[in-house]
Amino acid sequence: MSLMNEFIETYLARIPRNIRWVDVVEILIISYLLYHILVWIKNTRAWSLLKGIIVIAAFILVAALFEMKTILWIVENAFSVAIIAVVVILQPELRKALEELGRKNLISSILPFDTAKTSETGRFTDKTINEISKACVEMGKVKTGALIVVEQNQSLAEYERTGIDVDGIVTSQLLINIFEHNTPLHDGAVIVRGDRIISATCYLPLSDNMALSKDLGTRHRAGVGISEVTDSMTVIVSEETGKISVAYEGNLTRSLDGEAVKEKLRLIQNKSEEDTKKHILWKGRSKGEK
Repeated sequence: MSLMNEFIETYLARIPRNIRWVDVVEILIISYLLYHILVWIKNTRAWSLLKGIIVIAAFILVAALFEMKTILWIVENAFSVAIIAVVVILQPELRKALEELGRKNLISSILPFDTAKTSETGRFTDKTINEISKACVEMGKVKTGALIVVEQNQSLAEYERTGIDVDGIVTSQLLINIFEHNTPLHDGAVIVRGDRIISATCYLPLSDNMALSKDLGTRHRAGVGISEVTDSMTVIVSEETGKISVAYEGNLTRSLDGEAVKEKLRLIQNKSEEDTKKHILWKGRSKGEK
């Protein structure tokens, strides 16, 4: 017991008495960052790499205890190369982490650069939502595959360039004609910006998420993939089952009906609060009418 008291007294003696509130804030910030870094490592390939690094570190510690000079010399000279190798190996994970950081609304909430882009009706009108939903339901009935990417804040110009320019107003008839079997534009994705179809037959990045069901094909993996690297929302119609799915923020919601698709699209419509309340009020009244 005396040894424990002595250890506690020695430890407390090392703590500076003049702790400022800035020091407390700094500790909280570092703890917050460290926690999220560990969570990020746990959910990526970096976790396996970290376990390998721990094994190597234990081996180096043994070499230092027994004064294995040759091994220590190799470690010292290979240290800088090892850091570069770790960065190269984790390049996809680091890029994804930085993209997720850039997608946060912290900066845009402080400095609203894109305030002029949205109007009272939002990024797109209710008519566009209805047309997309109607087209997906109709294509689902006849099992016509479709992949519709709706742009939000992040530009999809990089993927737009891989397709063919369309620049037409969003209508259910146009979407159905684009994805009709054996037509020149049916293969690939359609990109919607605002109330217009910008491009068709676009190539999208495939998701490497191992948690996705094995029965999902390339179309669904492409829809999830674009939602992982951008803030867009993708509506997918299965060619095999005719079921409608929506991919957003790396998550896939399956087996949706027309109304559910509309609700999903309204999440990124960015309408003013007043217009949203009007829509809810109108919807409630229409349900109550006989």
